Amino acid sequence: MKLSDFRFPTLFSKIGQYIPAPFASLPLLAMLELARRRAWLQAPETLYGKSFLITIEDLGLQLKFVCDKGIFKPQASAVANAGPADVRLSAMAVDFFQMASGMEDADTLFFKRRLKIEGDTELGVAVKYWLDASERPAWLNTLANKLGDTV
Repeated sequence: MKLSDFRFPTLFSKIGQYIPAPFASLPLLAMLELARRRAWLQAPETLYGKSFLITIEDLGLQLKFVCDKGIFKPQASAVANAGPADVRLSAMAVDFFQMASGMEDADTLFFKRRLKIEGDTELGVAVKYWLDASERPAWLNTLANKLGDTV
């Protein structure tokens, strides 16, 4: 099986739907904060004050957060579900992994209809360029290579 064909079983999606967005967002926010502190990923000013919703379809998770002067934090309105996010990204877990690791770029995933982008398209393009231009840590490249070879 190719890595891009991997999907988590439906049970994960059913369980994930019951995890509150602020709680579900914590692992991603912790990774983004670690990447920021290690200078792997510095948010450009175009992201400041913008809100994001990432839907991981096969895990049933919705991750809501905001960029506050370069620091990603849980979206205060996520608790109350108030207002739509400025940009919304939806894909399978493996597609997000491939994008984060550089195995696939956002354009390829978008044109293959594996990544959906809604909301502020200009902001979506800014996020895409930011991620494409960011250097990935060596451990992420190693993991991506190992997963690509074994699946």
